[in-house]
Amino acid sequence: MDFPHFFSQAPVVRTRDAFAETLGAAREGVLEYRYEDAVRLAGHSCPTVAGAFLMGRAALTALYPDGPAERGAVAVRMPAPEDDGTTGVTAQVLTLLTGAAADNGFHGIQGRFRRKGLLSFAERREGEAITFTRVDTGAGVQVSLDVSLIPSDPAQGGRLAAILQGSADDAQRAAFAHAWQARVRLLLLEFADDPRVVRLAPLQ
Repeated sequence: MDFPHFFSQAPVVRTRDAFAETLGAAREGVLEYRYEDAVRLAGHSCPTVAGAFLMGRAALTALYPDGPAERGAVAVRMPAPEDDGTTGVTAQVLTLLTGAAADNGFHGIQGRFRRKGLLSFAERREGEAITFTRVDTGAGVQVSLDVSLIPSDPAQGGRLAAILQGSADDAQRAAFAHAWQARVRLLLLEFADDPRVVRLAPLQ
């Protein structure tokens, strides 16, 4: 696939999925998720998708400091309804990384490998932080994202308006796409571990 080159340079999320191991889907259950996987899932690359990927990475690293994280063993609580803004998109990426699913998730086998109910949404907005909790120990962290530090091209607004109005030429469309992915690149490669951008705190 002809993805932008920087996709392959983005951080990798390494997990172990006991169900994948049981079914022989992955040797020792080890699953590695790359940014390309999140893009394939969402169908696009943007700060929301990249930010969700980085928030999931930060949470799993904090909860499993000795790694790899146990996929399917983390509950995720979204701080807003699933149809609120980008909450749904973010949740889909987090499901990819953690295995946590809502009521449409896997029911499990005799009480094991259950994914259903590990992903939940607030009935009304309760802030910005997403809560991740280990099912086995109860240890948890809250993670939020602030992309205001990631510089953007001031010409993007005009380019987008022209694209949406159908009046953009090839040069404008190319410039918009390049600037859009340039911002995603900065987020993934230069700010992935910046605590001012990916904000993490222990669950009180």
